[in-house]
Amino acid sequence: MKTRYTSLVSVKKDIMQKSERVLQSANANLNSALVALELSLIELKNIPSPTTGQISDFLASRTLLDSQRVIIQHDQEWVEFARNEIRNASAQLKLDMVEYEKFNYLELEEIKVILLKRKRDEAKELDEIALMTYKKPI
Repeated sequence: MKTRYTSLVSVKKDIMQKSERVLQSANANLNSALVALELSLIELKNIPSPTTGQISDFLASRTLLDSQRVIIQHDQEWVEFARNEIRNASAQLKLDMVEYEKFNYLELEEIKVILLKRKRDEAKELDEIALMTYKKPI
């Protein structure tokens, strides 16, 4: 049944579904960031530190450790960014869901009013038909 809110409800539903997809994408991004951070930390633990040798070996190991720490810092920033993205996406989804539910409720209320009006009109017609076909006994 079409009402004046039908098109708005469909638009709001599309917007809500788009927000859901954005949230799912943000969750996937966070998972990727967490995996990358975990791999970076494991890689840091796997870097051997020389106990003997030339100074160039120590400097190379130190440079390798520093670069791995930079990668870890980057991954931590990525995780924080992804968490912030999830917060924003979930807030937007919440707003979109409220808007959708609002217009969906208005549409359902209008449908109820239309059905009630049809029911009353049908009852009136049946009463008129009953009055027209009713014969008084002689």
